[in-house]
Amino acid sequence: MELRSVEQNDRAQGVAAVERALAILDAWRDGEGALSLAVLAARTGLYKSTLLRLLASLERFRCVQRQNDGQWALGPRLFRWGMLFQGGLALEAAVPPRLAALAAETGESASFWLRQGDQRLCLFRAESPRAIRDDVRPGQLLALIGASGRVLRGEAGIVASFGERDPEMAAIAAPVFGPGGVLAGALSISGPRPRITAAEVALRAACATAAADLTRRLGGDL
Repeated sequence: MELRSVEQNDRAQGVAAVERALAILDAWRDGEGALSLAVLAARTGLYKSTLLRLLASLERFRCVQRQNDGQWALGPRLFRWGMLFQGGLALEAAVPPRLAALAAETGESASFWLRQGDQRLCLFRAESPRAIRDDVRPGQLLALIGASGRVLRGEAGIVASFGERDPEMAAIAAPVFGPGGVLAGALSISGPRPRITAAEVALRAACATAAADLTRRLGGDL
């Protein structure tokens, strides 16, 4: 009985800590940037000492970030979760079929990328039907370079890269937008450098058409 009581108490404390952490994240209101510790304490009802312990944990998971003036802002991890949530609602239905059609049309691999801090995440991919192709898998994180990396860093229009990540490979990428002009991700076509170089004009056009189609499907503005 004593052991069970200790376990129950530990579970209760764990649940309370999670609920307090969520209350902190829920303290921000529309349009707000950084908040002071005093404001967070007033809105959550937590002691400042408790707040600081929980904020330290949230900061380690990049859910919040401390500013130079000591105030606290929401962190990039929440954006990632939001994008994953959006992907479950809209991207999952719209992107894979379009990638499959693009791969069939061009004969090259088609991918959809999201930015994750200083990296890019391959969220969806349709493989080239050809035996020789670049090796990328859904769920893989790569450096924020190459055509899709440059799109995710904010480079406008259709972007091409040749040998930037792998000297034998090349890629062409275009931005895909969601509602309000928010960058939803980067759509790319990739494959062996000689094939991409030889068909660059046609591949640019195909990539632009597919990205525009996805933007429309996701409710974005062209």
